[in-house]
Amino acid sequence: MNLLLLSNSTQYGQGYLAHALDAVTGFLPAKARLAFVPYALADHDAYTAKVRGALEGAGIEVRGVHEGGDPLAQLASADAVFIGGGNSFRLLSALYRTGLRDALIKAVGDGLPYMGASAGTNMAAPTLRTTNDMPIVQPPSFETLGLVPFQINPHYLDPDPSSTHKGETREERLTEFLEENDVPVLGLREGSWLRVEGERATVLGERAARLFRRGAAPQELPTGSDVSQLLRGEPRFDA
Repeated sequence: MNLLLLSNSTQYGQGYLAHALDAVTGFLPAKARLAFVPYALADHDAYTAKVRGALEGAGIEVRGVHEGGDPLAQLASADAVFIGGGNSFRLLSALYRTGLRDALIKAVGDGLPYMGASAGTNMAAPTLRTTNDMPIVQPPSFETLGLVPFQINPHYLDPDPSSTHKGETREERLTEFLEENDVPVLGLREGSWLRVEGERATVLGERAARLFRRGAAPQELPTGSDVSQLLRGEPRFDA
């Protein structure tokens, strides 16, 4: 696997992908034909144009998989694929509907570089169960791509001790997940990402990540942390 999994695509006060542009351009092949999957948002053309504008200066040719009427052909002709953020349920539903889910699993398994941001990063996990999104549509299944054998929670937010809000914190929600499932969850704070190269996985970016495991206290993972052991685990759901 060759993966770049961003927590977010837009950092406060910066343009689209600007905070991670060096990582993105270093990850993508030179002069790559990048297949962009825009299905997490409703306006596919505008979303593709935003990605194209962010990457054209680096010599990356961006093609929306919806352009030309054959998403599978667009994927097959690409040097890399990028799945952008938005609503994870809408995105996954579209991946099933278009046949891209199975095609992506095979292509990435065969070595196609995969980049995700937010909802696109959720797709790399085994299931959708740790997304922050509202289920605005119902996909055929919660099963995503399973490119890594653990869950990821993009946009991870730390509890705010001064808040008067009485709803669950992100930490409480992930603890509830672990009460029912024995699967590590990597919380990626905004500005951070996970790089997977074969059997090696590394937390990178501006901020530390937070790892949740059943029966253990959450663990802080500073940027640069090697988390390759997570790639060797076996998830147990409904356990």
